[in-house]
Amino acid sequence: MKPRIFLTSALVAALFAGANAQQAVSFKFDFGPGKAAPGYVQVLPEAVYSATAGFGFDFGTRPSGLTRKGSNPLKSDLVRSTTPFYFSVNVPEGNYEVRVTLGDPEGTSYSTVKAESRRLMLENVRTFRGKFITKTFIVYVKDRKISTGGQVALKERELTKLDWDDKLTLEFDQETALSSLEISKVDDQVTVFLAGNSTVVNQEEEPWASWGQMITRFFEPGVAIANQAESGLSLGSFIGQKRLDKVLSVMKAGDFVFVEFGHNDEKEKGANDGPYKSYSDRLRLFADKVKEKGGTLVIVTPTARRSFSGNTMVNTHGDYPDAARKVAVEKGVALIDLTALSTQLFEAMGPEGSKNAFVIYPEKNMNDNTHFNPYGAYELAKIIVEGIKANKLSLAKYLVKRPAFDPRHPDAFAEFKWPESPKVSLVKPDGN
Repeated sequence: MKPRIFLTSALVAALFAGANAQQAVSFKFDFGPGKAAPGYVQVLPEAVYSATAGFGFDFGTRPSGLTRKGSNPLKSDLVRSTTPFYFSVNVPEGNYEVRVTLGDPEGTSYSTVKAESRRLMLENVRTFRGKFITKTFIVYVKDRKISTGGQVALKERELTKLDWDDKLTLEFDQETALSSLEISKVDDQVTVFLAGNSTVVNQEEEPWASWGQMITRFFEPGVAIANQAESGLSLGSFIGQKRLDKVLSVMKAGDFVFVEFGHNDEKEKGANDGPYKSYSDRLRLFADKVKEKGGTLVIVTPTARRSFSGNTMVNTHGDYPDAARKVAVEKGVALIDLTALSTQLFEAMGPEGSKNAFVIYPEKNMNDNTHFNPYGAYELAKIIVEGIKANKLSLAKYLVKRPAFDPRHPDAFAEFKWPESPKVSLVKPDGN
């Protein structure tokens, strides 16, 4: 691992200015109005993000600054908020180790932390009066440039997404007491690239969600999740928009690629389309290209749509799951049968209970049996975790220790806690 470079407060202004901002790869921030700890940059509540400053509170959010008694400058001041707030730092593409210290000498705190476009990093972290907790997680920051030439052809909605800007943005929810933050670029992480559609992409707005933005919660440092999925894509459009080229340009030997498609491939009706034609051929291309780079491909069959006949789920994907299974066997790559496992999950929930996993809100005139809300996405991410274990992938050693999950026994919806993010949309994502 390369040595880290830390900025002192005296250097930060110069390093954040102009072109030099892109050279800064490690930052240490001390939050609150008290004296800054040596080697840390003080961040006051009125520090608003700008391209010139290079860091600050973002999107009109602003916590309160508090000073407490004590001789430890890192823990004798802090910022607090009972509403969501964002903090952004200008950084180049790469994997970043993020260390947050949460707590208050004179109060409790309760925090959920998301990164970029609502990727779940920490959930329900509680500190008691006078106690502090430091948590570490990995955030992948991407841009659209491809080192081998060209750039990813983004959709219009992606042009304003936090996933594609030039910042690392953290969202702090619930009753957060933030004492300090360290961000360091790291090059020693195993990177897991996700290729998929709206059931995989980082959905930026409530109430939409996918398993790709929840899976980050289940890994310890050592693994970075690089979600390259986008709503409405098929294998063909993912490749055509140079998203596979992007993945191949940045992946290294030992990295992983999880690929889940099918929902939108089913709509392609050309002479050479179909589950055993273009769909299978493109999965083979993924397998060959990832192998050439020394990586490991994992094929994921498409998540089931909510479609019941009585109490039994109906397969809406035709032969596409079977085709994916056959390619996995042919190419000798790992398979997670999300079609079968999500079918078990929704049947266990039942025709009515399964509505809690989807964006089905009659009071908002929303009735979507394809796209998931945070609860449904969280349950699906747990299925992917169990698939990693079942395939004995080397990634399993980085998983957070927690009880095994059986989709036939889903978590109780009433016990799921999800603090909503400020961004909300009633517009359905592309794809169905």
